[in-house]
Amino acid sequence: MKIIENPKVENWATLLKRPTPDYASLENDVKAIFKDIKSHGDASVLKYTKLFDGIELQDMKLSPDELKNASDTIEPRLKASIDVAYNNIFKFHSAQEQEELKVETQPGVTCWQASKPIQKVGLYIPGGTAPLFSSILMLGIPAKIAGCREVILVTPPQKNGKVHPAMLYAAYKCGIKNIYQVGGIQAIAALTFGTQSIPKVYKIFGPGNQYVTVAKQVATTHDVAIDMPAGPSELLVLADESANSEYVASDLLSQAEHGIDSQVVLITTSRSFAEATKKALLHQLDKLPRKEIAMKAIEHSKFIVVKNREVALRMTNFYSPEHLIICLDNEMEAVKQIENAGSVFIGNFTPESAGDYASGTNHTLPTNAFARQYSGVNLDAFNKKITYQKITAEGLKHLGPHVENMSETEQLQAHKNAVTLRLKDIE
Repeated sequence: MKIIENPKVENWATLLKRPTPDYASLENDVKAIFKDIKSHGDASVLKYTKLFDGIELQDMKLSPDELKNASDTIEPRLKASIDVAYNNIFKFHSAQEQEELKVETQPGVTCWQASKPIQKVGLYIPGGTAPLFSSILMLGIPAKIAGCREVILVTPPQKNGKVHPAMLYAAYKCGIKNIYQVGGIQAIAALTFGTQSIPKVYKIFGPGNQYVTVAKQVATTHDVAIDMPAGPSELLVLADESANSEYVASDLLSQAEHGIDSQVVLITTSRSFAEATKKALLHQLDKLPRKEIAMKAIEHSKFIVVKNREVALRMTNFYSPEHLIICLDNEMEAVKQIENAGSVFIGNFTPESAGDYASGTNHTLPTNAFARQYSGVNLDAFNKKITYQKITAEGLKHLGPHVENMSETEQLQAHKNAVTLRLKDIE
């Protein structure tokens, strides 16, 4: 874990390159599985679940009783924590609801916009090695608030062939009734085409490994939308000597333990702070249960010292991180200058893990610099915007001639005629 000082701007792209897998090399395998599942449905889904997960299932769908009994099998303290997280996430996402927007653009011409929920959505939740019940809350709550008619949850079975009770309880809280034990490429393909058991959906949400990422991209070629392009998790910490090096080290490790292809970056104006953080990180790393995973992620992570705050902010916007922690003097002035980030965490007492679980914001965020053009998941992600208009005879009398002029210039005579006929009757 080398500390790099004052890298040249022309080297930033190379220095800050993500450890992104070669997705193109996986595409043919993904497409072959898609083709198989499109042709053979459930039989192929079960085949790949046995092949990849080592689990032989008779029925992929969980029963209503399993869902209902989840609250009895979950540890009470964890149940209480999930309840707190649910309430915070629900409160924040409910506040994102928008009233119908109506404007009279000129006398007799009224335009308006209204939100309509996407009717059928699929939620992909990783869960084979770690039960990511927090992702169920992050996706299930906005789907519930939006009013999506059909919510299908897919998650790989654990080694014992069951779904963790915390996941079931989170789904129960979100009102999700259709849960299927299937993961990986086969889960995304099933949501894309539909099978005898698993319904086809209109949009797929959720994080996943490199195979799931490619599968979601392939799904878009079959008339299915996805939440965003996503890859390995990442965190950038922007800090000066006002920050706490122990805290910053813990935040960097909280992302590094996600996976060996995760990336964490520290940008600071202080060499001594970088050294202190490195020392704290190595000390904390040694005590982590997922030490081996975090160590491999740290290998392609960066500690960068720059000459001043302006350069630090420019580099941060260039990197466009999924998660950004800002611990600087005059922090809110720096926050105003952030243009590219999935989610921002401000100050020494705002750990990124709070947003991952329970503060209220969503943790499904754009990675791999897609924060330059994508938002994280929010309530709007589960809605469509439909526009409407109503024009009176008097309104068309004044607007119509302009439409005639414009359509005639574009040589679209039928467009002009649609107005001209009406104007003649009005006169």
